[in-house]
This record gives sequence, C-alpha cells and structure tokens, in this order.
Amino acid sequence: MGTSKRGKASLLFEDPPLILSAASVVGKKEGEGPLGKYFDRIEMDSMLGKRTWEEAESELQTRTARLAIEKSGLDKEEIRYYFGGDLLAQLIATSFGSMDLEFPMFGLYGACSTMGEGLQLGSMTVAGDFADRVLVTASSHFASAEKQFRFPLEYGNQRPLSATWTVTGCGAVVLGKKGKGGGGSPLARVAGITTGKIVDMDFKDSMNMGAAMAPAACDVIYHHLLDFERKPEDYDKIITGDLGKVGKEILIKLLREKGIDIAEVHTDCGIEIFDCEEQGTQSGGSGCGCSAVTLSAHFLKQVEKGALKRILFVPTGALLSTVSFNEGQSVPGIAHAIVIEHA
Repeated sequence: MGTSKRGKASLLFEDPPLILSAASVVGKKEGEGPLGKYFDRIEMDSMLGKRTWEEAESELQTRTARLAIEKSGLDKEEIRYYFGGDLLAQLIATSFGSMDLEFPMFGLYGACSTMGEGLQLGSMTVAGDFADRVLVTASSHFASAEKQFRFPLEYGNQRPLSATWTVTGCGAVVLGKKGKGGGGSPLARVAGITTGKIVDMDFKDSMNMGAAMAPAACDVIYHHLLDFERKPEDYDKIITGDLGKVGKEILIKLLREKGIDIAEVHTDCGIEIFDCEEQGTQSGGSGCGCSAVTLSAHFLKQVEKGALKRILFVPTGALLSTVSFNEGQSVPGIAHAIVIEHA
C-alpha cells in the first residue's frame, strides 16, 4: 500500500498523503498575538453568538471545518471520513460541532496532542487506500477549558509563571491523494509519522503542563530520529505543540542527555502564538487549538512556499482529567511526530 514500517512506532509513506487545504479560526486574544495576520478568521465575540462557552467551541469547530472544505475546492460529499477532537469531557465540542456536517466520524482524545493524532490516523487512512479525502480538526476554548479543568473565570485566580494559556481556536486540514484534490496545488505532504507512547514521570502539578509533557516529547522525537536514521539538522524546524517556555527548556535538556541537540531548530507553538510578556500568558499557549491553528495558519504556509522544506510537527498532550487529578494521580504525557514536507 505504499507504506513501510520503521522501528516499532514509525511509518514512512512512499506515496505521501497530501494536505489539500488548511483553515484556522481563533479568538480576539490570539488575533492580537504575533501570528494574528496569518489566521483565516478572528472572532471578536468569544461567545460566537452562543449561549454557553461549550456551544461557542462547537461553533468554532463548525466554522473551521466548513472553511477548510471550502478552501479545498471540494464538495462536502467528497469527504469520506472526519477525525476530530477537543479537551472537553465526552468530546462535546466536536460531537455537537460536527453534527450538521453528517460525516462518518472518529472522535479523538489525545489532550493537546489531538491534532497530531488526527493527522496520523487521517494520513494512514488515505495512504492505506481506505479513503480519498478526510477532514481533521482540533479545537479548544479558554473559557470552556478553565471551567472544566481549573477554576470558574469569576474566581480570578492568580496564575503561576509556569502556567500556559488555553488557546481559543480551531484548526482544520483536508488530506487527500495525489491528483484528487481540488483548489489547485497542495500545501504540503505528510511523508511519515511516529506515534508516541504514554510517559508518566509521576508529575502532579496541573499548573505546569510543559514539564508534564516534555518527557513524552523527548521520547517520541528520540525514537523518530532513531527509526528514520536522521539528525535534528535534517529538519528545518522541529515544532512541539504547547510545552511553553518551561517545557521547552526541559525538552532540550532531556534530549541533550541522550546526545541529541535540537536547540538550533526547535520552536514551540505555545511560544509562537502569544507574546508572553505583552499578553500576560505566563509560559505560553496550550490547548488542542494551539498547535492546530499554529500549524494551519503559520507553518503550513511556510512549507507551501518552500521557506521550510521539511518540518517535524510534534503536538504534545497532558492526559489528566478532573477525576484523576482530584484523586491525586499523576499527569501522564503523550506526543506524536509527523513529518511534513514541501510538496
């Protein structure tokens, strides 16, 4: 089927699936950040005209999915499968947000790594000839995430410097086969993947997600380079999802202990999306939407233009829930690596 296995968790696509289109819709704060000019839409109303924060996030999903399909030049009926996820319990933002699209759907939960999980599964589906075209989305909303995982907004709690700010936004891509896309040339191609495993270092600080996720990012990057027999300099950028400033430092240190130095090529979506000092976001951005919108709006455009020839996209997730945290359990992490190349 045009795919070869590398190591225990990697795949190399000999006929790589193509990213036919990408869309991003974000909130006002994200639009005021360094990447503001790249987003497709900036919603000034954080409620998006809805009654609750959760309904607002569902509306983010709907608007972004429709926009990605529109930009692909395809009819809705030409999308075979939909892979989507969010941070909320039982994926209610995705399930209610995708209802009217009427796609055969796979609901995904990988915490903030969900866009990576969706890209991997969508690419495997296309490369395996199970679908010609699929849609992948991931979203988060600052208010709905704070409400579920931390404190009510009215509480006004003080945030430590290690904390990250959940991005209000949704990113979406349409994946397809060569020669079967609409809307002109593809943005990029997915050349290979390395699926991460859960890494638990018995870390219990829910206000320092970067530290919780950094070991998982280290693990998947290390095994990816091993499986593909590559070095960090084989990539123009290695882009983690939302480690923020604290997690970035830990990741670089952990990889150096393994004899790998990614400092020259590494960046993090959580650092890119906000001006931490000016916007008061402490360590940076986080949430399913963080890596999804930063990839869709910023990095894919650089790959499309050829400014970046090959990137390693590594969304990261902290696999806690309100139940596990309140019961005193640790915060395991996971990360997934996707090789994205100029098409």
